[in-house]
Amino acid sequence: MKELKPIRNRAEYQAALLEASIYFDKPPELGTKKADRFEILLMLIESYEAKEYPISSPDPIEAIKFRMEQANLKPKDLKPMIGELNRVYEVLSKKRRLTLSMIRRLHTSLGIPAESLIA
Repeated sequence: MKELKPIRNRAEYQAALLEASIYFDKPPELGTKKADRFEILLMLIESYEAKEYPISSPDPIEAIKFRMEQANLKPKDLKPMIGELNRVYEVLSKKRRLTLSMIRRLHTSLGIPAESLIA
């Protein structure tokens, strides 16, 4: 077996993905050297992807709209979390910023990650 080392370029990344793909179909038994190798390989791949392909946080309002679409919610359904309907529309049109209390209520009530709402 080839020695594991940090992934520094696309070719090494592709090789690591290829090796890891073998384990996806038939995961190695936990506690074995193959299982340890697979776990380390995944950590190396994840580290490279985080550096080379960062995923930025979504826009807070887009996160709210996405959740509304998922749950089939209307603007009036946000009143308990944001306030009166005119305030809901101001927030959704980005004319008013979310307050900390709105963020807490949206997170608690709709399960939107707080990190997405704080941006």
